[in-house]
Amino acid sequence: MSRVLHQMITLSVADGTRMDVYEAYPDEPQTRLPGVMLFQEAFGVNDHIRDVARRIAAEGYVVMAPELYHRTATGFVCSYTDFSAAREHIQALSTEGIEADIRATAEALSAHPRVQSEKLLSIGFCLGGRVSFLAASVLPLRAAACFYGGGIAEQLLDRAAQIQAPLLLCWGGQDKHITADKIQAITSALDIHKKDYVNVVFSRADHGFFCDARASYHPVSAAQAWELVKVFFLQHLK
Repeated sequence: MSRVLHQMITLSVADGTRMDVYEAYPDEPQTRLPGVMLFQEAFGVNDHIRDVARRIAAEGYVVMAPELYHRTATGFVCSYTDFSAAREHIQALSTEGIEADIRATAEALSAHPRVQSEKLLSIGFCLGGRVSFLAASVLPLRAAACFYGGGIAEQLLDRAAQIQAPLLLCWGGQDKHITADKIQAITSALDIHKKDYVNVVFSRADHGFFCDARASYHPVSAAQAWELVKVFFLQHLK
């Protein structure tokens, strides 16, 4: 396995703001690779999200994880037990602003000398699951993975018609926030518009099950989901 390089970079966003992005990629300068946008949980681009970025990069991708709270708190991270600290930053987010962040990240990936610009994907967790869904409605991605994306059912059902990429939707069956009726609303909206998706409910898992830094971490479900993501991305890059 190649060594993974990583660094923080700063991008200009169309609304005039500046956004820090965690970037990771394999140390294989002779190779051009697909690009992945990785969208954070509510708790920021923290050690876990950076670890996921490096894990994805080790599979042969250039990864960029943008700090979505850059308009209110550059570099913000908080504890998984202190959701209240993130609430004001979540509430300050707007769909328009997130779309600008998505486009800025995609443009930076496309311009990266190591990236095959026609092969972009996205993945996100929690808040980022919703952002990954939104990204698939904004850009012609090859594929998008959305893990327990809160707010899709409440805010983004009207985007189902605009989805431009196959979706991998992963949920925890024990999630008290994203219940079966909300998942059904999302898949029904996608069905109406004949969109391509895979919907997976891990029956023993709770919200946040992929994150090994959270009390809700479910190792078996996380391992299965990781294998699904790898296969899903590879299939849609062919």
